[in-house]
Amino acid sequence: MSRPPYPPFDEQTAAQKVQAAEDAWNTRDPERVALAYTPDSVWRNRDRFVTGRDEIVVFLREKWARELDYALRKELWGFRGNRIAVRFQYECRDAAGQCWRSYGNELWEFTEDGLMSRREASINDVAITGAERRILGPRPESEHGVLLPIR
Repeated sequence: MSRPPYPPFDEQTAAQKVQAAEDAWNTRDPERVALAYTPDSVWRNRDRFVTGRDEIVVFLREKWARELDYALRKELWGFRGNRIAVRFQYECRDAAGQCWRSYGNELWEFTEDGLMSRREASINDVAITGAERRILGPRPESEHGVLLPIR
């Protein structure tokens, strides 16, 4: 199995990889998302460590059961060889109705067949009101590549 584009990345292929990841995560389909990772992929997500596609699927099922109305934006921050750095924001609400905006950075490492073998994510959450939400679904194609505001 492979997942183009392949490393080494240039600015165009790195941006394609980032947009493909954003699009996949916005489906909230754990099995589909997990296919972008190697069978033995390792993750650090906040304070949680995940290894392999099966654990990725479990992690994502739990995440999206807890983070309702999840919508994500990713932005290319940098790239070199088989590595990409992204910053991201996502919004969701919890079961009690509290809305959240989460800000983060990710470091990605890919195998030569374009699958992600390592993902490290640092994330901070900010409580917001429903009226403050600005990420309400998948990004329209007209907004691909648009930079994320800090607030």
